[in-house]
Amino acid sequence: MLDAARFILSRSKLLEQYKKVKSISDIVSYSVKTNPVVAGVLESETSCLFSMHTPDTAKTIKDKSRVIFFAQAWDNEELGKALGQGINKFVVDNQKDLNVLLEYLKNKEDKITLFLRMRMKEYTVSTGKHFVFGMYSKEINELIPKLRYNKNIEKLGIHFHRKTQNISEWNIKGDIEKMLDEEALNSISLFNIGGGIPVDYHNTSASHLYDGIFSSINAFRKWLNARGIQMIAEPGRFLAGQAIKLEATIMNVYDNTIVVNCSVYNAAMDTFVAHVRLEVEGELTSEARQFGKGKPYTIKGMTPDSMDILRYKVLLESPKPGDKIIFLNAGAYNFATDFCGLKKLETVVAD
Repeated sequence: MLDAARFILSRSKLLEQYKKVKSISDIVSYSVKTNPVVAGVLESETSCLFSMHTPDTAKTIKDKSRVIFFAQAWDNEELGKALGQGINKFVVDNQKDLNVLLEYLKNKEDKITLFLRMRMKEYTVSTGKHFVFGMYSKEINELIPKLRYNKNIEKLGIHFHRKTQNISEWNIKGDIEKMLDEEALNSISLFNIGGGIPVDYHNTSASHLYDGIFSSINAFRKWLNARGIQMIAEPGRFLAGQAIKLEATIMNVYDNTIVVNCSVYNAAMDTFVAHVRLEVEGELTSEARQFGKGKPYTIKGMTPDSMDILRYKVLLESPKPGDKIIFLNAGAYNFATDFCGLKKLETVVAD
């Protein structure tokens, strides 16, 4: 009987990634939607906050004061439930949700931290595919000074997030200087830059960009600190992605096809979400092929769907049924669907 496919979370790698981000930010807030399992380790072993988008995911975190909750078409019931749990940090991205919050709080004594989400210009994202969240800078510049004196708002900040796997758009300081006026900047004490730090995959090379990206983030942080503003980084993929491997077992090998005991649909949905291709541990290079080593294989998931392909072409040396296939950097958006009765894979925590 084959061992079940599973995810392996490296605690040491996760903490290593966390420390990298913490070194260039005042506060780290993990984006829990990337992989909720990771949040448990981070809560027990770090001081980071947790960015969450639905009431149910808040159950993941024991200390609700560490939750930053993102409003999305909420009502008084949802808002009251969040406050009742001890959540006191909120992000709103439109004036209607903001009005619901202000109206609910006006006759109460609750004190909150509020972030207004600002829409940033996207240079490399098509709005036909990606929804762009946030209010325009004109709205932000008008609202922030007014909210500064609201009795229920203890701390005021701005939030933005561009996109996942952000390779090139890191001139944050230059963009913000053009968008926010002095009055708005003088009215806030927090600035959340979102996530987007890219990760290496078979079809994306990112690690060589880290020095430049981290330098840009740190320069923005220093600029904010000089104004008395703390900077929050909100990584998801950069923490979860590289800390988790996917361990699968080969069920069959025929022609140049390998069938493994998991599926894109319960182990690698990021293949569709962000069009990434996971690297395989020990895969050979094209140069090795020139010396007669290895053969090209397609790694196929276990469902009958023609799109259930984890890798179209990977060079391996004599794979056979029962062998393990290890996919690297497999921790981001690895949620499961119930397609063909598939089950969610277990995540085990190692080292």
